[in-house]
Amino acid sequence: MPDTPPVIEIRDLHKRYGDLEVLKGVDITAHRGDVVSLIGSSGSGKSTLLRCANLLEDSQQGEILFKGEPVHWKGQAGHRRPGDPKQVLRIRTNLSMVFQQFNLWAHMSILQNVMEAPLTVLRRDRAEVEKAARGYLDKVGIGDKCDVYPAQLSGGQQQRAAIARALCMEPEALLFDEPTSALDPELEQEVVKVIKDLAGEGRTMLIVTHDMKLAADVSDHVVFLHRGLIEEEGPPDRLFGAPQSERLRGFLSATHAA
Repeated sequence: MPDTPPVIEIRDLHKRYGDLEVLKGVDITAHRGDVVSLIGSSGSGKSTLLRCANLLEDSQQGEILFKGEPVHWKGQAGHRRPGDPKQVLRIRTNLSMVFQQFNLWAHMSILQNVMEAPLTVLRRDRAEVEKAARGYLDKVGIGDKCDVYPAQLSGGQQQRAAIARALCMEPEALLFDEPTSALDPELEQEVVKVIKDLAGEGRTMLIVTHDMKLAADVSDHVVFLHRGLIEEEGPPDRLFGAPQSERLRGFLSATHAA
């Protein structure tokens, strides 16, 4: 086990919307270089967990730690929110999120999209940011699309631009929320290749995915969520090859049949 603290550690996390409890006490750990995939049916809490980890959603109970540093909360139990805006900014900029629907700015070129956050949030030097942005667009295979706008790209190209944008923040970890589910199968493979390449580089990643082959191929650890709880977790060869839980066996059978 590494001596350094995990990049992301979540302990006993609870999240509810009114009377609906979406997460009922979940623990997740990702050390540097770990790829952790979250799988499960719609409504199991996967995306909510990712958004809570990045402090895009407030949770009601439990601890979230970034590189050993706990999130500071204020407010009463059950009605808390992060209490240190500088800490929130630091955590969010170090846990870059890639969303299902790309979330590119339509009025900006692809290069401008990738450069925007490092310039405005991190206030880095423009020439350095542009060099890095062009490098990351080359890395994801769309270096020739710098000057076009999102509407001129395919879905797969837009998602690759979104990944380049996340990488340009030089984050400690990447959080992927169903990165391929909005794509046609042939475009999906473009994005899968990029994610596999990033995993091969040893990048720390949390991936919410419906793609069991992707989870099996890139993950060090797979977590199966069911109704807000971890039903089963472990290395991908065991989870996919010899699942212990009846619910996981049923989920995998339904996935294969789809």
